[in-house]
Amino acid sequence: MTIDRQPSAEDPIRALARASHHLPADRVGTAVTREARRLGAREAVVYLADYAQHELVPVPGDGVPARQALTIDGSLAGRAFRRVHPVQAPAHDGPVTLWLPLLDGAERIGVLEMVLLAEPTPRLEDDCRSLASLVAELVVTRDAYSDVFARLRRRRTLSLAAEIQWDLLPPLTYASDRVVITGALEPAYDIGGDTFDYAVNGSLVELMVLDAVGHGLPAALLASAAVGAYRHARRDRLDLPDVAAAVDAVVAGHFPGSRFATAALARLDLDTGVLRWVNCGHPDPLLVRDGVLIRPPACRPARPLGLQAAKPDLCQVQLRPGDRVLLYTDGIVEARSPEGDFFGEERLADLVVRAELAGNPPPETMRRLMGSVMEHQAGQLQDDASIVMVEWRTGAEEQLRL
Repeated sequence: MTIDRQPSAEDPIRALARASHHLPADRVGTAVTREARRLGAREAVVYLADYAQHELVPVPGDGVPARQALTIDGSLAGRAFRRVHPVQAPAHDGPVTLWLPLLDGAERIGVLEMVLLAEPTPRLEDDCRSLASLVAELVVTRDAYSDVFARLRRRRTLSLAAEIQWDLLPPLTYASDRVVITGALEPAYDIGGDTFDYAVNGSLVELMVLDAVGHGLPAALLASAAVGAYRHARRDRLDLPDVAAAVDAVVAGHFPGSRFATAALARLDLDTGVLRWVNCGHPDPLLVRDGVLIRPPACRPARPLGLQAAKPDLCQVQLRPGDRVLLYTDGIVEARSPEGDFFGEERLADLVVRAELAGNPPPETMRRLMGSVMEHQAGQLQDDASIVMVEWRTGAEEQLRL
């Protein structure tokens, strides 16, 4: 037996879109449940991923069924999140539960649970996908002017430094028909000086990974100023060495006492596959090509931002379709196990390759990588760790579409 959507005088998805203009964040769960029932669902619940991407937390509301948080690594809901693909719970002539990922563009923000009375028809499943897309947009737009979802997503208290850093970050994942960008950082609830930024402007991708000296609030304030200066300079269309010089001037001028930040600033031309970068006292980018770790040509590093005496050298490498570029802070490769073993570049590249062979979408690769870094240190990071992975013309973007 299959079930189609309920006939209605007004299309539920259009009704939700129309109601969204004056819909406050604390009523999103209620509105979604109401319209999902008109669509043909018995129950519907929105879940959001917590900051560390360990759990899926239900969004409450009037008329919303009571639910508990679900683990991302041990539930059907988590499988839909991990694989970025709808998952249907097995059913035997009874209600069918359909789990759909919530995507802001290519950014995973949670899942939508739809409890249907029977097997859905293709039309109803397509409507459920459309509803999930609209729900994701509602969550993102309401999050911009409400604390409701930010409070819900924290499973423990964020430090002030982490609060600043999370508000500063771009979406963790971006995908188009020519590039996928995805990043991660830990410790999610106590991050301090590590951050990253990117922008996609036509055929150019701008990237920065930065590690501000120190910990806590002082490091977060330095990182915030550096990111602001970076965005200001790149929007003025400066060359990479001049962008680095502009950030250096801000750090040197406003953070005295030998405060500094290491950084890698990069620019990828999507038409040609040429990657250019400047190294400001930072680890060089790594390439993973056809399952093999490749180190780009040697690039003389400049001094860190805030301590420079001259503009950094401009370096470049020609990418091939399918190449993955890794920009990261030293908290990744220098993570130490309790026995004193470094995590290392080889282990980093191996995890990326194995995740690809397992069919994991790029953001899931980053989530698992960070889990491995944390596990390597027995859950106790000695330093902040952040990473960005860029894939050029891989086809992986098709995994990030609902």
